[in-house]
This record gives sequence, structure tokens and C-alpha cells, in this order.
Amino acid sequence: MIKKPPFDIYADPIYDVNQIKAILPHRSPFLLVDKVLEMSDDHIVAQKNVTMDEPFFQGHFPDEPLMPGVLLVEAMAQAGGIFVLNTVEEPHLYSTYFLKIDKVRFRTKVVPGDVVIFSIELTGPIKRGFCSMRGEAFVGNKVVMEAELMAQITKNKQK
Repeated sequence: MIKKPPFDIYADPIYDVNQIKAILPHRSPFLLVDKVLEMSDDHIVAQKNVTMDEPFFQGHFPDEPLMPGVLLVEAMAQAGGIFVLNTVEEPHLYSTYFLKIDKVRFRTKVVPGDVVIFSIELTGPIKRGFCSMRGEAFVGNKVVMEAELMAQITKNKQK
């Protein structure tokens, strides 16, 4: 079952942005997860702070800044990537590739100043590097987006 608010956004993170950069290959302006708040064997809770300084707000939309839905999906996928890479030894030797994104629903706008919390759970066991997840994104207690994701973990780097 998806973990619902309240989330303690002021608790010490499990991973801060520098630790996330050691796991994910993404860098600014495309690193979209700021910290990991919780993680267990079957779920992760991650945070994205949305600021007016985000480069996409220059064009989306200048008079009514909205975080693009596709970037909300990408942020959720990155949080899921952190989660599944945490299941392997030496995660820096692996990449996560998303194979399927399904049942995406956007419920309300995400705007500068929002703190988006992604709560993602496995929907089945990870088998042969494949995993299925379901996630919801919250601003406060409101669900702003939900999706189902399928990913593959691939060892593609050398020590």
C-alpha cells in the first residue's frame, strides 16, 4: 500500500543531493530529486523542492509557471531508480532504464514554492533485474500525480 502523508520533510534524509549524485547519473538541470526521506525493502519516499529558478519555468509558462507533467514523471522515475539501485551491491556500476510508464494521472498543478513528495512502492518482487512500481506524488496532503512504472536494472559499468 502506498505510504500516505504525513511525511517529515525536516527529518535527516537517508540520502541528500550529494549522495543521490553518487547513485544517479543525472546532473543539473536534470537531477530532479533533492533528498530521500524514507526507504524500506518495498518503498521509497523522496522529495523535490520546486523553485522559481528552475530553467523550465522560463518557457512553461512565463505568465503562469507550472512544472511540466513530463518532469514530474521523470522525477518519480528518478526516485524509483534510486530505490531499485539500492537493491544491488555497488549501485554505481548499474543503470536503471524505464521500460514502461502507465496509468499516469495529473490531479493538480505543481508551481514554484511547492515541495513534491514522491511515495513509490514495489508492486511485485524484482526478478532478473525487472521491477514494477506504483507511485503517487503529493504536495501537502493532496495527490498531484500518480503513475505505474516498470524498470530494468542493468550492470553496464566497470570498477
